[in-house]
Amino acid sequence: MSLLPVVLISAVVLFLAYRGYGGLLSRLFRLDRNAETPAVRLRDDVDYVPIEPKFLFGQHFSAIAAAGPIVGPILAGVMFGWLPALLWILIGSIFIGGVHDMGSLVASIRHRARSIAEVVREHMNRRSYVLFLIFIWITLVYIIAAFTDIVASSFVGRQTLEDGTVISGGGIATSSLLYLVLPIVMGLLLRTTRLSLRWATVIFLPLVGVAIWAGPLMPFDLATLLGVDDATAIKIWDVILLVYCVIAATVPMWLLLQPRGHLGGYFLLVALIGGALGILFGGKSIQYPAFIGWSTADGQDLFPILFITIACGACSGFHALVSSGTSSRQLRLETDAKPIGYGAMLMEAMVAVVSLGCVMMLAPDHSAVAGGSPKANLIYGLGMGSFLQVIGVPSTFAVSFALLAFTTFVYDTLDVGTRLGRYILQELTGWQGPCGRWVATILTTGLPLLMMMQRLEDAAGRPLPAWRMLWPLFGSCNQLLAALALLGVTVWLYRTRRAAWVWPVAGLPALWMYLVSIWALLGFVRRGFFTPSGSFVAFPASALPWAALVLILLGLLLLAEAVPVLWRATRQAAEAAPATP
Repeated sequence: MSLLPVVLISAVVLFLAYRGYGGLLSRLFRLDRNAETPAVRLRDDVDYVPIEPKFLFGQHFSAIAAAGPIVGPILAGVMFGWLPALLWILIGSIFIGGVHDMGSLVASIRHRARSIAEVVREHMNRRSYVLFLIFIWITLVYIIAAFTDIVASSFVGRQTLEDGTVISGGGIATSSLLYLVLPIVMGLLLRTTRLSLRWATVIFLPLVGVAIWAGPLMPFDLATLLGVDDATAIKIWDVILLVYCVIAATVPMWLLLQPRGHLGGYFLLVALIGGALGILFGGKSIQYPAFIGWSTADGQDLFPILFITIACGACSGFHALVSSGTSSRQLRLETDAKPIGYGAMLMEAMVAVVSLGCVMMLAPDHSAVAGGSPKANLIYGLGMGSFLQVIGVPSTFAVSFALLAFTTFVYDTLDVGTRLGRYILQELTGWQGPCGRWVATILTTGLPLLMMMQRLEDAAGRPLPAWRMLWPLFGSCNQLLAALALLGVTVWLYRTRRAAWVWPVAGLPALWMYLVSIWALLGFVRRGFFTPSGSFVAFPASALPWAALVLILLGLLLLAEAVPVLWRATRQAAEAAPATP
């Protein structure tokens, strides 16, 4: 079977969903082109800056996408087959993820561009607000830990392609470091000269290609330089990357985050277009099974693991933080919420479909998926490299481009995640100023460092990379955060609109996300506190079951806070005039 029809049908479904369901959401949310947005009303050209949607789309898309729609679909596709993964990507992004992102964005702009946590405080109470902030911070810690280790793993080792070409992790590391220098120079030039953003894009995007070309010529191979094995080199890279996170989260946004996000948005679009052209003209066939089974060999069930493994690409709580944290302060018109909130989510779903295509092309016995521990970055690099070669890109450059794109997407998550973690700790403690900024940032990166320094093993006692063990817990956190954000949107919509459509549009997606995330977290608790024979372990050595237990309690406490609010709103709606149609 050819890969092309599957991808084309997916693209058509997502396009029709944008025009149809996206248009319905615009009417339900009452988007008004003439309404003054916070970016216009509070404009200060620092935090509140109205910008054209074509520029905001790239920045927002880069921030929400990262490596999530790559890693999750690849892992889930390998575990359960490509068909369940594809169905969840399409259905989840259209009816859950898109509503989540657009709802969070609209809720924010209707509340002076405040965060989704602030919306929760206004429509529930301060206790709910504090619980929500704590939950967000814990989720960010796991996001930082998982994605840092993913990047570090791609900077070591070597991969020999089918044509004999060798791709070095050290070369990817060099290209990545060169890439980080470019947005800093770009930011300085934009700030201190009269260089326009358009011309800066024309100049610096080709330089990204130069960085990709130059990396393999001078590989920065830590394992060879320091005389250590790959596992140790990964740990060292973990430390280096977390130091980078500390610096990136404290420097001005114009110096790194904004120009890198701008370049990253174009990079992501180029990768998506290149993959689409490769699929269109490459004649690639599907070799991987459509469905493998309801459970994996190590006992992970499709329900709920599929729905927390694929977060970005279907529904991701992290998107609510971006939508209500930065994008809402730059939205020029209310009607731009449809392409930015809903459209970017569906575009991310398309990235997930292309990433899943990298699995679909593989034979079941391919080395990248053998042994029950799929190498997501390698699968993506080989798949995208194969797509790009179809349009004439040399194999070495093609795979290097794909692997650098992979790490580039992660930088966006790391920067934004660490900065948001700092904001939350400063908000909770009230500790402002330079000292509070540095302490909050170091605490936000310190816990991920402790997690990644632990030796992690699978059920058979084999060593596992930290990200592979942390990914399911990160996914559970992220999906429960999405449930909480949807819960906040549901409370806001019902208290202000009191319309029956709120329940199927926002309420049911919130309930579904609650179900799968709590279900998955309970699995961590069960495996941590009980042995395979059923004996209770009072104090498990691993931190994972303890973290899962804390997250479950926080999620249930927030739900307990929301139920009385919704109950009172329902009674008031019944006693008042007929509900809004």
